Amino acid sequence: MAMEKNQDTQLIMGRYRLGRLLGCGNFAKVYKAHNVATGEAVAIKVFDKDAVHQSGMSGKVKTEVHVMRRVHHPNVVRLHEVMATRSRIYFVMEYAGGGELFERLAQSTRLPEPVARRYFQQLITAVEFCHSRGVYHRDLKPENLLLDARGDLKVSDFGLSALQDAGARLRGDGLLHTACGTPAYVAPEVLLKCGYDGAKADIWSCGVILFVLLAGYLPFNDTSLPLLYRKITQSNYKCPPWFSIDARKLLARMLDPKPRTRMTISKLTAHPWFQKGPCPLTDRPLIARETPVLLGKEACRCHHHRDDDEEEDARQRKRSKVTASSPAVAVMRPSSMNAFDIISRSSGLDLSKMFDEEHRPEEARFASRESTAAIVSRLEEIAEARNLSVRVGEKGRVEMEGGRRGALAIEAEIFEVAPSVHVVEMRKTGGDPLEFRDFYRQDLKPSIGDIVWSWQGGDSPPPASVARRRATM
Repeated sequence: MAMEKNQDTQLIMGRYRLGRLLGCGNFAKVYKAHNVATGEAVAIKVFDKDAVHQSGMSGKVKTEVHVMRRVHHPNVVRLHEVMATRSRIYFVMEYAGGGELFERLAQSTRLPEPVARRYFQQLITAVEFCHSRGVYHRDLKPENLLLDARGDLKVSDFGLSALQDAGARLRGDGLLHTACGTPAYVAPEVLLKCGYDGAKADIWSCGVILFVLLAGYLPFNDTSLPLLYRKITQSNYKCPPWFSIDARKLLARMLDPKPRTRMTISKLTAHPWFQKGPCPLTDRPLIARETPVLLGKEACRCHHHRDDDEEEDARQRKRSKVTASSPAVAVMRPSSMNAFDIISRSSGLDLSKMFDEEHRPEEARFASRESTAAIVSRLEEIAEARNLSVRVGEKGRVEMEGGRRGALAIEAEIFEVAPSVHVVEMRKTGGDPLEFRDFYRQDLKPSIGDIVWSWQGGDSPPPASVARRRATM
């Protein structure tokens, strides 16, 4: 067999020994591994062939391979090789031992301007190289920016990228027409679905990232999707007082809602703010501690966590299969969604990052093919493990309360969008925002992976399309 059990580890193709789980998504899991011959640490992304094929994601997997093979750059995660068996596909990639840039932000607050500039310079250098190779990332955000052991930035996750020479992606106008990415980081023209220049769209996303690095929160944010879109299309944001004049001017050019007048990379790299010398390399850059970070954590893609000693096995043991539910839960009916709800909530765009400095409720959303009773039972198990009290209400509403840092209050609501398809919305209604983030990352996500069909923003088709397919079978 290509993957063999060996003393609680797995040997792949006789060449790589699999270690702990780093992250997981809809169709793949990422593990830390070691080359048996050299001892080199690598990251291996493992795809399930059947899941990829059945979901129609084969093209995206192939695109990711083509993209990563053509962008060899010091600030881009390198693809070492691709291997496959009858049931699995393996991407052997460079291991980024420093974890996500997002994690560094979440541990503290905003970055001092020299440190933010250093990361931003490395980001733009990588993006400029990708564009020169005809590659547009289209999903740039702090969660897709990793750090190596020296603290240098590495761009990752090219699953939504586009190739300039891929004719099927372009129309006669020479523009891209596939709306993808995370709304808080997406350019106005992408949201408007009127065709867009991939390079200009990436520049906008880089501008949002720069704002987040300097401020510790998002420039565009709202709990209402229409209001968020309005803020983005009008470039309605406010710089905090500690931003330098040059940084403000640079952001104004990058966050220009009109792509024709938006700054190009060549002009960006010539800007006085960008031209200042990079911050010297240190093991851990100095962090400013004035503004709280209130950023969301995406749960649909595979990322590298920091290289610490946490045990994935302990998390796996916390999972338990759904047991027989109580009669009260079994007869509970969830709320239903109409067509407008499905379109607004399940558009294929990830909304889980919409956190801002105003302490608005953090949210997480996922789709499941399990019954309402099974979903509620799993949420009760998670709450019990976290020492949260639980109250199950009517119409698929579950309330949890408790927490280590105060009265963390979480509300979960279950909607039926089609027969055997439910959408679960979870939001923080009170308590510490960082504790909610920890609950989401450490308790919720690892414990319900087996009942989740798709996290919001995932590549699975939205429930509406599934309902249409079933109706025609």
